[in-house]
Amino acid sequence: MPSSATRTALTVLGTVGAVGAGAAVWGVGIERYLFTVRFHEVPVLPAGATPIRVLHVSDAHMAPWQRRKQEWIAGLAELQPDLIVNTGDNMGHFDGLRGLRRAYDPLRGVPGVFVHGSNDHAAPSPRNPFRYFTGPSKVKHTAEPLDTEALDDYLTRELGWLDLNNKVGSLDAGGLRIAAFGVSDAHRHWDHLEALPEPLAALRAEQPADLSIGVTHAPYRRVLDDFVDLGADMIFGGHTHGGQVRVPGFGALVANCDIPLRQARGLSAWKHDGHSAPLNVSAGLGHSIYAPVRFACRPEASLLTLVPRA
Repeated sequence: MPSSATRTALTVLGTVGAVGAGAAVWGVGIERYLFTVRFHEVPVLPAGATPIRVLHVSDAHMAPWQRRKQEWIAGLAELQPDLIVNTGDNMGHFDGLRGLRRAYDPLRGVPGVFVHGSNDHAAPSPRNPFRYFTGPSKVKHTAEPLDTEALDDYLTRELGWLDLNNKVGSLDAGGLRIAAFGVSDAHRHWDHLEALPEPLAALRAEQPADLSIGVTHAPYRRVLDDFVDLGADMIFGGHTHGGQVRVPGFGALVANCDIPLRQARGLSAWKHDGHSAPLNVSAGLGHSIYAPVRFACRPEASLLTLVPRA
């Protein structure tokens, strides 16, 4: 007959196993389908300006069979946003564009901007999840290439969104003139920050803007610092998945970039050289098809109501 100590140890192991199994069932089978909208009010507009509603979407990692996600994203049109900011990683499968059309078609006619994540160029590949604890993930050069040209054609020509991959542009939304600038995926070192200052200065000289926004997929410190220096009134990022698996009461364990973990999800302020700008990092709408789990980190979109400064 087992001793008392042995019985206690077996009970503890059984309890831990049951909790672990329950967490896995929740994260894989339930929470990754619990889509939510996070609402924020941000005072960044000039005095007297009319508030505008900005829908921030990111990291859909879309596969064609993900109908629940497609239908939920399509329903975001009911929020009646004035502007859409898409911070990349739209594709999660070589045929992901088919699912994106179902998701984003109801948003046709709404002004928008977008940048790329690496999964807008290459399909995801299997990874050891424990390697994320050693630092940002490494680049795999064997990943299957995606049809980025077709994706960009859809986003720009059909939806009418502005491509901000290492580019500057302007658009009208909600009665405001917006100067927008962005970079391609900093996680892959595709960001060319040096390409932004000169055209941005020319744009502002030609027509002053009511609002300036900076858009990046991966919110690396170097990018956020430069965006503050460039005079961004608001900064948008994605990539982190909010940690994807969070510990209640603690938060994200990893961010897959060098942003502080406390800022890996949600609205915060990014400060640099005595200046700051509101930063919204989306935890994203999806996950890699090779890591189908969310725990204490529901898939999300953000609706930010931008209002005049006090």
